[in-house]
Amino acid sequence: MALRTPFTEMFAIEHPIALAPMGGAAGGALAAAVSNGGGLGLVGGGRADREWLSRELATVTGHTGKPWGVGFLTWAVNDDLVKVALDHGPQAVMLSFGDPGPLAATAQRDGAVLIVQVTDLDEARRAVDVGAGVIVAQGTEAGGHGGTRSTFPFVPAVVDLVSPTPVLAAGGIGDGRGVAAALALGAAGALVGTRFLVSQEALVDQAAKRAILEAGGNATERSRVFDIARNAPWPERYTARTLRNQFLDRWRDREDELQANAAIKEEYRQAEERSDTSVMSVWAGEAVDLIDSLSSATALVAEMAVAAQTAIDRVDRY
Repeated sequence: MALRTPFTEMFAIEHPIALAPMGGAAGGALAAAVSNGGGLGLVGGGRADREWLSRELATVTGHTGKPWGVGFLTWAVNDDLVKVALDHGPQAVMLSFGDPGPLAATAQRDGAVLIVQVTDLDEARRAVDVGAGVIVAQGTEAGGHGGTRSTFPFVPAVVDLVSPTPVLAAGGIGDGRGVAAALALGAAGALVGTRFLVSQEALVDQAAKRAILEAGGNATERSRVFDIARNAPWPERYTARTLRNQFLDRWRDREDELQANAAIKEEYRQAEERSDTSVMSVWAGEAVDLIDSLSSATALVAEMAVAAQTAIDRVDRY
């Protein structure tokens, strides 16, 4: 069963489902599993760790012969690292969070499709200007870093603005019903993150996976607290959605104090080492309500595709 859209046709894939390139979590094995399931797997290039990236790109090329790609944080990457990725032959390069202009030409050097993730309409206009072949409209419901626009009104606004460029919807999509909703909004597919965090192939601590399985969407919150605790130099406009925990409750609205407290930052680092989810960040979006099992990402793609078709068929019967 396959839903054909401009996105699936562009990459010659079966299902309009892409893996969010989550830094440190979306490694080569996870990207390959999503691609093998008929979606588009994207390795998370993250914050320019060349050794990690080279290892994970070798993994994805060794585990799938299907289309795959790689994603980078635009504010943290340079031309050289994008070229390292291109040497492995990705079909797509995704840029998120920052001006994609300086990297756009390099990203498309070998015929890779440039995917640009946007969080507002100004960013969407810029994505068109730099020649993006696909645009991801990310709503604030997404786990990890993002903006303030809600997925449901934001996606069709981007679709209308950038047409005929294909758009993927992101943010709060955790099952096939969400994929069907994305298509109904005019998107050509969905970019899924949190659901794939709770998969066998994700490079995520088991304690974090358990925390996501046990959480509800009302237990997530956007803040800068964990970026400050980790000394992560993220642009302030992109806050991060995580599960709420004791550390966040303690330091909410005390960000300046936390910034100046080296001892607390060291305590945070040690808590990460021992996988203490009462302290460490657990990146998760509002779709956590829909996650109740741990399985292969390959199987998850198939399940979402079937559920999306079922949802569409149900609407057709109304």
